[in-house]
Parts: sequence; structure tokens; C-alpha cells
Amino acid sequence: MPFVRAWAEKYKDQGLVVIGVHAPEFAFEKKIDNVKKAVGDFKIGYPVAIDNDYKIWRAFENSYWPAHYLIDAKGQIRYHHFGEGNYRQTEQAIQDLLREAGSDMAASAPVAPDAKGAEASPDLKNIRSGETYLGYKRATNFASRETLRADAARDYSVETPNLNEWGLLGTWTIGAEQARLDQPDGSIAYRFSARDLHLVLGSGSSGKPVRFQVTIDGKAPGADHGADTDADGNGTVTSTKLYQLVRQSGDVEARNFEIRFLDPGVEAYAFTFG
Repeated sequence: MPFVRAWAEKYKDQGLVVIGVHAPEFAFEKKIDNVKKAVGDFKIGYPVAIDNDYKIWRAFENSYWPAHYLIDAKGQIRYHHFGEGNYRQTEQAIQDLLREAGSDMAASAPVAPDAKGAEASPDLKNIRSGETYLGYKRATNFASRETLRADAARDYSVETPNLNEWGLLGTWTIGAEQARLDQPDGSIAYRFSARDLHLVLGSGSSGKPVRFQVTIDGKAPGADHGADTDADGNGTVTSTKLYQLVRQSGDVEARNFEIRFLDPGVEAYAFTFG
């Protein structure tokens, strides 16, 4: 996102037109008010098409978040890149196509946005954990002692998971897309290996803030806390979005992560890593 914003600003007078396409992964992402809030939060100044029916997604035969397509002045797709990274190559392709279309822009250094929090570029060489869904439709590597029960409240318990396994502790209802905490003082545990750990969280239909506390290897995160927690691991779920909970400040190694929710009602959708 920081790179796309920077390209849109840098090359707008040279003929670059940026159009975002929002293809939702979860049901809450189909709500226009949520998209409008995200557009404001991310300071997106270019138009964003809402693709709730996946018509654009299917027309491009796309399978990725994010995906970048560069289209020339004649309407032909000339470049694409799936996933994070390749920013320098993408910007070079933008410059080449603009010059081909008649721009006389001078050579310039590539953009270097000062991205913070979850917007910072991932540490791709050290990621050994992958996106993990908590809803039963796509849940994998579930490590609680009890079997996963769909759409019904159940008490769960978990010991220390193995690498890339996760488990629940407390009374949870696991739905198709998310796990919802029914009673206060419930936890999610995950053993991961990556610089950053993110978790998509929401406060459910009540909309009430949900307090939480994060530990790493059983201790407060200290310097390894994420943008949405403090050094003691404290944070609050105030809206449905991606929360950065861990950013390892030193060497990246496998760690035991746990998030304990002091209040009921939280909904947890998916872990992602950076």
C-alpha cells in the first residue's frame, strides 16, 4: 500500500492512473462502510472499485492478494506481479510504459516510502509461517485437545503447539470464517517463525472494545511488541481489521505466541506473517 500510494502521487502528472480493486476475503469486508473507513485510514486518494461479486477478480483470472497489473495506453496488460515485493522492478515497468506512451520524464530514484506497522514490507527471507485461518471452512493445524466443533460453543484447552500449529483455550464458537469468544478470559496460542505476526480481529456485533494481552514465550513482548500492542503486551480491539501484535526486533526465531482476551465477544479470523 505505501508503494502504490507513492507511485500514484509521483507519476500522476506523467499519465499514470491508479485504480484499486477491493475483492473481499471475509464477509465483514463486503460492507461499504468498512471499506470507506479503511480507505480513510490508509490515506488512499485514488478510486477503489468494490468487487463484492468477484467479477473483476474472475475477469483477470486473479488468485492473489495483492496483485498488481500494469496496463498500457492501448489497454493491454503489459506487466503483473503477485504478492509482496518486486517494488523496484514494478516501478521500472511503470516508467517504461509511461515513456512509451509519450512521457519525457527524467530518470529518478525509486520511491522509498517510510512504511510503519503492518504496512512495512515483510521480511520475506525469514518467513516460515503461512496465513492461517481460524474459521472451520479453511482451518488447518488445529492443536487443541478437543476436536473442532462447528457453529456451537465448546470449552477448549491447549498445551504448547508445534511449529505452525494453533489452539484455543476457553469457551469459543467456531464459525465458517471466524472463532468467537463466548466467555471472558479466553486465549489463542500459536507457535510461529517470522519477524511479524498479525491477526485479523473484530469486536463482533456488539461493537464493544475488547481488551487483550499478548505474551511471547510466556513473557511480555518488550521490544518485540507490534504496532497495536505496547511493551507489556496490552492492546484493545476497537474495529474489525488486521492487528500487528509482534515484530521481532532481533534475530528471527520460532516463538510461542499467546493472546488472552479479557472481555468476551472478540472474533478472530486469520493469522498472517511478515
